[in-house]
Amino acid sequence: MGERFAPKVPVTLDAPKDDPISPEELAKCDGSDSSRPTLVAMKGIVFDVTKNPMYSATGSYKVFAGKDASRALAKSSLKPEDCVPEWYDLEDKEKTVLDEWYQFFSKRYNIVGKVEGAKNT
Repeated sequence: MGERFAPKVPVTLDAPKDDPISPEELAKCDGSDSSRPTLVAMKGIVFDVTKNPMYSATGSYKVFAGKDASRALAKSSLKPEDCVPEWYDLEDKEKTVLDEWYQFFSKRYNIVGKVEGAKNT
């Protein structure tokens, strides 16, 4: 599965961090404040997507910014109500899609922390 999600242009990533990030702090990093990074979490792991304008306040994927969007990513949904961290009850097929998104993100974006209190297994 590894090479399948490799970026076309090589990306140099920092070592993953496991700093705790509160859900409240994550919500403030939704792309609307240029003094803060733009963050997207999945499975409790927080990725810095600041450099990708698709996650900015005007981007196509802004719905994911500032949230743990696990369920929405697993369901390939852009609905705000699906941008929640609950994904344990999903079908295996959707869990596979979420794992693929995780692989995709982990090859492109720095991991900057973990959502406090999140289950990530």
